Amino acid sequence: MPTVFTHVAVPVCAAIALGTRRVPVAALLAGMLASIVPDFDGLAFKLGIAYGGMSGHRGFTHTLLFALVFGLAGWWFAPRWGMRRATGWAWISLCTVSHPLLDMLTNGGIGIAFFWPFSDVRYFSPWRPIEVSPIALKRFFSPRGAQVLLNEMFTVWAPLLVAAVLALMARRTMERRHNGAVAA
Repeated sequence: MPTVFTHVAVPVCAAIALGTRRVPVAALLAGMLASIVPDFDGLAFKLGIAYGGMSGHRGFTHTLLFALVFGLAGWWFAPRWGMRRATGWAWISLCTVSHPLLDMLTNGGIGIAFFWPFSDVRYFSPWRPIEVSPIALKRFFSPRGAQVLLNEMFTVWAPLLVAAVLALMARRTMERRHNGAVAA
């Protein structure tokens, strides 16, 4: 799995690209939480639940169905965020589904049960550039953890940030053109 920093980078960069009018701060914070919620299944290790089971790590919380259902939280809170309900649902669903999609790009683990309950097959991407992160805190704060963070900076953070800044620049250019055309 990627680090928590990489998981939250997706909603942060999406919010940069879309702007605070489209993604208010409260929605951004909820999206950041949604991007890490699938890893709450890590409690399964403490409860003795088998890693490969659907209740285990990278099981049902890493599915498309889970993301779509969890997105209902966005539907519920959207009016409080100043968003339409459908937009809130889509925002939280996309932030949640970004988690298993990133996990599919890692070079470790047993894959993602992305299409459960329709299929028990666990999937990886054919391209797996992200180093799997150590789970134990002690191992995370080690040379191995530093190596993982460096890998994520180049394979995920930098491309996301470049895409976000380019999208922001394009959005601002279009807004200026639109405002200039309206004023003329």
